[in-house]
Amino acid sequence: MAHPHPEGSLGWADLIREANARITASLGGNRLQEARWMAERVSGHDAAELIVNGDERVGARSVAFFDQLLARRCAGEPLQYVLGRWAFRTLELYVDRNVLIPRPETEMVAGLAIDIAAKMTDPVVVDLGTGSGAIALSIAVEVPHATVWATDVSDDALKVACANLAGLGRIAQRVTMTSGSWFDALPDTLLGSVSVLVSNPPYVAESEKLPAEVIDWEPRLALFGPSDDGGDYIRHLIERSTDFLVPGGALVIEMAPTQTDMAASFAIAQGFIRVRIVEDLAGKPRALVAHRA
Repeated sequence: MAHPHPEGSLGWADLIREANARITASLGGNRLQEARWMAERVSGHDAAELIVNGDERVGARSVAFFDQLLARRCAGEPLQYVLGRWAFRTLELYVDRNVLIPRPETEMVAGLAIDIAAKMTDPVVVDLGTGSGAIALSIAVEVPHATVWATDVSDDALKVACANLAGLGRIAQRVTMTSGSWFDALPDTLLGSVSVLVSNPPYVAESEKLPAEVIDWEPRLALFGPSDDGGDYIRHLIERSTDFLVPGGALVIEMAPTQTDMAASFAIAQGFIRVRIVEDLAGKPRALVAHRA
């Protein structure tokens, strides 16, 4: 999308104002914060520097790059993919359309696994279906004595996770990424030796109607569970995890609020103890925490 202004005639504040107007015209709502984040992405300035340098003239290449991002956002592409990165707990993660956008409820789920692992001696933590690596890498960063395994059935997702892993420096030495479907991706040496097993599996029921910004852009493979209630993968994780967890080891799974009663009952039937459901920041039941007897 060609920009109508000659090079050097625009400052960052001008671009932000114009972007806000154009995104709002396309998508509705007030989009000033989105416009600011896009300007940060293009300029390399942080939020405070952008305010101070609002009158700084913008070069032609930066205007062209900004316009590319703006066109993608106006077309409805999620902001996180447009920016190519998004914050998750202490990390800034690279994200693209091969992985789910990191969400606050998943930050909470990662926090549950972190709190449990932090109290253990030399914990081995497994994140099944890691996507961008958000949960696994947060655990590696926040639990410095943990060894972490991360798996995904999608090689494209694993490439994103590996790119995020590469940004961790020496911490990356404690993380292993493997390809495969759920437990098939793990070596037999982990049988009976996992301290915490955590997952944000695909759990949306096929019949559920999702917003266009989700269904049109995020990977279906990471969204939908293959059953009427979307809970097949949740049941599979509960059933098979007993083979891998140490006695007293913890299972932490994110799910839909409508699935928590089913998951808790199923975990108890599989012999798990200290089974509890944890609410997300919106007060909705969101995660199962259960311990192997």
